[in-house]
Amino acid sequence: MPQALLDKWKHELASESEEWEDKLRYRIEAYLDRGIGESYLADKRIAGLIQSALTYFDSQRYRLSAWVVMPNHVHLLAAPCIGHSLSNIMHSLKSYTAQEANKMLNRRGNFWFEDYFDRYIRNAKHFENAINYIESNPVRAGLCNSARDWPFGSACFRGGERQAASG
Repeated sequence: MPQALLDKWKHELASESEEWEDKLRYRIEAYLDRGIGESYLADKRIAGLIQSALTYFDSQRYRLSAWVVMPNHVHLLAAPCIGHSLSNIMHSLKSYTAQEANKMLNRRGNFWFEDYFDRYIRNAKHFENAINYIESNPVRAGLCNSARDWPFGSACFRGGERQAASG
């Protein structure tokens, strides 16, 4: 995603309301779901690398509840284990996968967007909705008909669709 576009949206939205960060996140996700820009993660080798890295430290550094590797971004729902901070977890994941992906692609330079967006999960309903949102991302983006059909996500591992919390 071009930094100039991101800066423009931040400036526009920050002047509109105090809830600008949610609106910014929505714009970014909609932009990324359109598949605009570099899509290194569309390469199955790279997507597999990312997925393996996400699952590698599950239950050691974090508890991974859901994930999806999209062609140009990743969503994950994870809770840090005691002694591990989210910032250290993200730095480790992004550093390792960037180095390995750049080797595979025979390229240099930044691989990931510098920052990441995190969200506090407030209750069980929010947790279930987050899982459903993450796992349904490839369906919303038109990449598959069913979340379980996307090979680089937690729904495929479960082998079935999750139901969003009702209410």
